[in-house]
Amino acid sequence: MDQIVYIPTNYTDAGKILGMFEIRNTIECVVLCVPLALLIFFLSPLGITATIVIITVLVVPLGGFTLFGIQEHSFFSFLYIYTKWYKNRRILTYRGSKWINEKRKPGKN
Repeated sequence: MDQIVYIPTNYTDAGKILGMFEIRNTIECVVLCVPLALLIFFLSPLGITATIVIITVLVVPLGGFTLFGIQEHSFFSFLYIYTKWYKNRRILTYRGSKWINEKRKPGKN
C-alpha cells in the first residue's frame, strides 16, 4: 500500500518573514515607513487623534506597496527601473519612407 504525502503550499517560504514577505521588502518598509511616521508625529500641529489618522492614511499604503512589491520587484528596484525607463524613453514615428527615433522632452507627454 502506497502512502500519500501531502506537500504544504508554503514549503518554499524559506527566506521570508511570516511566510509571506521577503526580507528585502520588509527592510525597505521599515526604512521608509518608520521615519515618515515619526516625522509626521513630531511635526504635526494637530491633536493626537488627527495625527494618528494622517499617519494611517499616508503610511499604510506606502507600507503595503513596499511589503508586497510591485510586479515582482521590490519598491526601490521598481523605482530604479521606472526612472531609468522614464529618462530613456523615445518616440518612434514613421515619416514616409524612414522611421525616426526622437527623444521625448521631459515636460511633454
